[in-house]
Amino acid sequence: MLALVMPVSQALAGPDAERIHQRALRYFSPLPESMPGAENDTEARVQLGQMLFFDPRLSANDTQSCASCHLLGEGQFGMDNLAVSPGAFGDIGTRNSPTVLNAGYQASQFWDGRAHDLADQAGQPILNPIEMAMPSEQAVLDKLAGIEAYPAAFAAAFPEDAAPLTYTNLAEALAAFQRTLRSPSRFDDFLEGDLAALNEQELRGLDGFIRHNCVRCHDGPLLGGATFEKLGIYGDYPNQEDQGRFEVTGDEADRMVFKTSQLRNVAKTGPWYHDGAVDNLEEAVRIMAELQLRRRISDEDIADMTVFLGALTDHSRE
Repeated sequence: MLALVMPVSQALAGPDAERIHQRALRYFSPLPESMPGAENDTEARVQLGQMLFFDPRLSANDTQSCASCHLLGEGQFGMDNLAVSPGAFGDIGTRNSPTVLNAGYQASQFWDGRAHDLADQAGQPILNPIEMAMPSEQAVLDKLAGIEAYPAAFAAAFPEDAAPLTYTNLAEALAAFQRTLRSPSRFDDFLEGDLAALNEQELRGLDGFIRHNCVRCHDGPLLGGATFEKLGIYGDYPNQEDQGRFEVTGDEADRMVFKTSQLRNVAKTGPWYHDGAVDNLEEAVRIMAELQLRRRISDEDIADMTVFLGALTDHSRE
């Protein structure tokens, strides 16, 4: 059994929106207008990236595109809502596909942080034998060179290059498209001064989120996505097979260390955690409180905090 701190519930009656607003500004900021690197993104480069993102011909058997796991249609939030995802030949991965919405704001990519930016990340699934399963970079380039639209699209996107159809440019184009996937919410309106943007229960939830110290890991413009944390500080996470960042670094200190997930659109991107093991958001919040903060939070506070997390949803996508 965990030794749990059991704080007295402090649910607000008629919450003071201005007080909560000022407190929130200590920990959070609105989404910046553009993502790092976007200053170099031309319209032609973004259009090429979009073509590539939705093209299943980037997989070995022409069945799997980036959009197969990172869905971007109406009512979709940049992931597939599966615990783990199947690849081109039906093989199942071991980690949950995170949302690509706002991903370019993160300090690193993948659950273990092995990619330092979107371009570094973009080329890896194409060559992963479980995911898109292309045998080599050259095989990808040869395939694209034989598709009528791509040589001209690469030339337009990278006019300064004598040989624009390269794997580096493919990754840069995919990154350019993903840097357009900015996803603000009512929470941004609140942070920018619209105190009526959150309702009373959402304000209580935000107040509880700060009071229970969830901001220790989930702060900044994404409410996360910037640090690495051990999963299971005050108790063992049930799935110990995936040792997280340790598998990249080999450093014993990195066992069960994962990138802190961003919470933007979190109400729409379940199931949760790196292995997709939890399919109820209230339960996900409760588990995090116990394992990471050594707190047992009241049902009332859990409910309020979960409603607040819904205010991080980009409602233009619903």
